[in-house]
Amino acid sequence: MVLRWFAAILFAAMVILPLEGVAVAQSQAEAYQLGAGDRLRIVVFDEEDLSGEFELDSTGNFSMPLIGTVDGLGLSPRQLEERITTRLLDGYLRSPRVSIEVLNYRPFFILGEVNNPGQYPYQSGMTVLNAAAMAGGFTFRADEDDIEVQRGESDAFEALPSTSIQPGDIIRVKERLF
Repeated sequence: MVLRWFAAILFAAMVILPLEGVAVAQSQAEAYQLGAGDRLRIVVFDEEDLSGEFELDSTGNFSMPLIGTVDGLGLSPRQLEERITTRLLDGYLRSPRVSIEVLNYRPFFILGEVNNPGQYPYQSGMTVLNAAAMAGGFTFRADEDDIEVQRGESDAFEALPSTSIQPGDIIRVKERLF
């Protein structure tokens, strides 16, 4: 009896826990806004000629067969799916089903007191500390308590080494005074 009860609880945990991770991943994907330099795989089901890999140009646009230029700047992947579906419904396909996957996120930039400042490829789940490690670590003059992150057009904000970064962020590690 106890063994059956334990097996039932274990099975429930195996079913429920992975779904929580999926929900978190989906909410992060929906919160992500596309920008210049993002590379996408767009699949229009049963329409291989319309499917392919596309990169948003410096204005956030890309061109698709039949519908021409599509503006993806500032949209989530789901919103872009809806935009493409709507455009394909306008006289091209009866019931298009569109799926979008972000293949490569736009890079982030790290400046200031790191050994190799510059542009680096974004990886999901990165923190300021991960970014500094990619840039060869902090210099001996770095003030690890005085880091700024600029995200998009918004004002820069103070960050900790554990602060999450997003594609396109500009990280500035300042120099300590003493």
